[in-house]
Amino acid sequence: MPEPTRIAVSAERPYEVLVGHDLLSSLAGLLGSKVQRVAVLHPPPLIALAESVVHRLTAAGYVPVRIDVPDAEAAKTAEVAARCWSVLGQAGFTRSDAVVGVGGGSTTDLAGFVAATWLRGVRLVQVPTSVLGMVDAAVGGKTGINTPEGKNLVGAFYEPAGVLCDLDVLTTLPRPDLVAGLAEVVKCGFIADPEILTLVEADPDAATAAGSPVLRELVERSIRVKADVVSADLREATSVGGQVGRELLNYGHTLGHAVERREHYRWRHGEAVSVGLVFAAELARRADLLDDATASRHAAVLTSLGLPTSYAADAFDDLVATMGLDKKTRGSTLRFVVLNGLASAEILAGPSPELLRSAYAAVSTA
Repeated sequence: MPEPTRIAVSAERPYEVLVGHDLLSSLAGLLGSKVQRVAVLHPPPLIALAESVVHRLTAAGYVPVRIDVPDAEAAKTAEVAARCWSVLGQAGFTRSDAVVGVGGGSTTDLAGFVAATWLRGVRLVQVPTSVLGMVDAAVGGKTGINTPEGKNLVGAFYEPAGVLCDLDVLTTLPRPDLVAGLAEVVKCGFIADPEILTLVEADPDAATAAGSPVLRELVERSIRVKADVVSADLREATSVGGQVGRELLNYGHTLGHAVERREHYRWRHGEAVSVGLVFAAELARRADLLDDATASRHAAVLTSLGLPTSYAADAFDDLVATMGLDKKTRGSTLRFVVLNGLASAEILAGPSPELLRSAYAAVSTA
């Protein structure tokens, strides 16, 4: 078996993201010898994988505690986090113990938040099982849960000890979930690595095929984009005025998160972000910041993967109200990450209602 690809994240506490096959054997090395108890958080569909993790941890001398959590966004609530804390307390978890998140982006978001908040921080290893989790949620040290008012409004910056992206698990990932995760990959292509777009355009079928070398390259390139951005700005401290730091990774997410909330999270995150990417491109086009070809390329690439690029016409007012709670908003001023060229971005602050409505018209359906 070839050696895994190792991608360094040079943050406050440096760590590596491993991409490859049969990576569970690396888990013990990331946990270290001081850890005794290990909480394994996972959703119900991944019980077989979680049991495999538990078996390996037991064989390595750890005391695993498996915690079932709801699937998808239903896991990211204060109630579920509190139940996890209760399990940790009953099992006697100390600061020398650890949490392992096994699942998609929602599971790793929750696992990171639980690890960050239990005793003000215990060791964390992420084992993402979806494209979204690998290229986005599990990498970068952002953790969080949702509230009725919006997505990821409660959370913490907390870096893992390591991330294991085992590509073998993608072969069992439902195709709609795999495709949805590629919206984050496409985002990385537009904000930093145009070669990603070239790879998708050359062979969309290979891009959506689990086990293909094209998909592996897309995953690795996207992780490198995120690692580079996070290494330079873990806590979004350099996003000032029109300057874009870590907020660059939120490209397409302002409208995307609003769509998710309006849909009560029935839409997959990547599906909502896909619409958000097209909206952001249209916003930049209409603000005379982005050329027509690059703006139109958004919808073309996303459509080639089978991702949505439009949303309900009557949703505009609801979405604008929800976007007012977006993390990039300052006071009452909406702020959007927009492109002013391929792989070049800025912050568009306080766009007029007319500009917002015009951009939304380009992504609305009757």
